[in-house]
Amino acid sequence: MEKDKFKDFVNPIDKDKITENPSTLPYAHTVGGAVIRPTKEGVIRSRALSAMEEQTDMQLSQIKEQIDLLARQAKEIQDRKDLAAQIYSAKMGFKPEINHVYHLYLNKDDDYVLSMIGPEEWQKPKFKEFINSVKLLADHTWQIIK
Repeated sequence: MEKDKFKDFVNPIDKDKITENPSTLPYAHTVGGAVIRPTKEGVIRSRALSAMEEQTDMQLSQIKEQIDLLARQAKEIQDRKDLAAQIYSAKMGFKPEINHVYHLYLNKDDDYVLSMIGPEEWQKPKFKEFINSVKLLADHTWQIIK
């Protein structure tokens, strides 16, 4: 008869608000339960992790800036190389001197021509198109003069 008495019992507490394993909760599960505070070790570990993340993010940012700078420098060198190939394939009736400014044109036959005369110095345009004013550098590459 005792067993029938417990069979009809209905727990008035909502099942979503109780646990079957209270010892696994990360906080006190009763009013009189012990207060659980983070240990100093946990605080130290958390602060060290935050400092490490900030430092490594800063270092990664610096490396990214260096990579971007190197990429820009490599592109500038490649552009100078391409320009030098274009100029050295041009027709020229003189020997270019280092640190002198010259002017690259496209003639009527679509050939490149290097000239000492600038586009504003022609009374009547002799060439089909003015390309760039360039300066011969010491390493025999060319720099575009803007």
